[in-house]
Amino acid sequence: MASIRIEGIKKEFSGNKVLEDLSLRIPDGAFYTLLGPSGCGKTTLLRCIAGFYEMDAGRLLFDDDDMTRVPTHRRDIGMVFQDYALFPDKTVFDNVAYGLRARGVAKPEIGRRVDRAIGSVGLSSLAERYPAQMSGGQRQRVALARALVIRPRVLLMDEPLSNLDAKMRTQMRDVILDLVQEARITTVFVTHDQEEALAMSDRIAIMDRGRIAQLGTPEELYGMPASAYVADFVGSANTIPVSLEPADPSAAESGKARYRLCGRLLEGVRAYAGGGENAILVARPEELSLAAPDAAVENAVPASVVRRQYLGFKTSYRVRLREGPEIRVDLSAVNRTTDFHPGDPVQVSFPAHGRIIGE
Repeated sequence: MASIRIEGIKKEFSGNKVLEDLSLRIPDGAFYTLLGPSGCGKTTLLRCIAGFYEMDAGRLLFDDDDMTRVPTHRRDIGMVFQDYALFPDKTVFDNVAYGLRARGVAKPEIGRRVDRAIGSVGLSSLAERYPAQMSGGQRQRVALARALVIRPRVLLMDEPLSNLDAKMRTQMRDVILDLVQEARITTVFVTHDQEEALAMSDRIAIMDRGRIAQLGTPEELYGMPASAYVADFVGSANTIPVSLEPADPSAAESGKARYRLCGRLLEGVRAYAGGGENAILVARPEELSLAAPDAAVENAVPASVVRRQYLGFKTSYRVRLREGPEIRVDLSAVNRTTDFHPGDPVQVSFPAHGRIIGE
C-alpha cells in the first residue's frame, strides 16, 4: 500500500494541453475516483500514474518514493483495463499467475496465491478455462484477480465496468469494493459513470479540461457542488439562471437569499461569496414537487408539463417554467399523490434550502 502525491503534472499531445498543472493527494488505502466526460484528462492522468505516459512536468510520489521517472514495470502497480487485456492463449490460472512468474515467485507460492485469488473472485471451478469460454463478467473477475494477486502498492482501474450490462456492473461494483477494502490497497478508479463514482468512492475528483473542477466526498459533491458543471455532472441537476435580490444583512449571515424566477420572489441559500445579481440555482429533480395551479404552495412558480415518464419507483416529468427553461422533476412512487400529464398547468415548488451558486 502507498499514498499517492501528484505535484503540478502537465501533459500535452501535439501541442494540445491535456493535463495542466494538476496536483492531487490520495491517502494510503483510499478509493479515489477520477470522474468526468470523455476528453477531460482522467485516463491520461491514470496513465501518467502507471508510467505509460511520461509527464512533461511535475512529480509523482508513492509515499516518499519519487516515481516520476521510474519505468512502469518497477512501480509495483496492479492495472485493470477496460478491455480486460487477458492472454487469450492462457487459462484463468495462467493469466492470474503471469505477474507472479514474472517476479520470480516460487512455484508452490504461486499455486497458493493464485488459488486464493481465483477463489476470492468466485472462479475456482473455472481455473482451466480460456477467456473465450467465459462471459464478460467472468473475464473482468479474472483481470481483477490478476491485478490483486501480486499485492501491488497501488491499484489502477480504467473504466473496468463499461463493457458489462447494468446488472453485472452493479454486482462487480460490490466484488471490487469487497476485495480492495479487504486488501486495503490504494485504488484510483477512472469512470464517466457518476452512479459508479458515488456508490464506490471515498473521494471523487471531478475533472474538466485537464484540471480538477472539484474534489470531495460523494456527499459533498452531490449536496454542495461548487459550479454548474459539477452540479450537472453529478446527479444531473437542473441549473437555472436566476436574479438575486439585494441581501438583507440579518439573512445574509445565515446564508439565506432571495431570488427572482419567472417573475416571482423565492427563497434559497447563497453558496458563493461573489457579487452581482446574476446567479445559478441548483435544483435536484428529486427535491422539487408539483402541485395543481390553484393549490396553496410556497416557493413555487407556474409551469406546464411537457413530458411524463413512468419508471416504476418514480415518475419523471419534463416541465417548462412560465417565462423560463425546461427542467426535470422526479416524484417518487411513495410521495406521489397526483398524476399530471403533458399539457397540464402546474406549479413547481422549490425547496427553501435550494443552493444558489455563481455563474
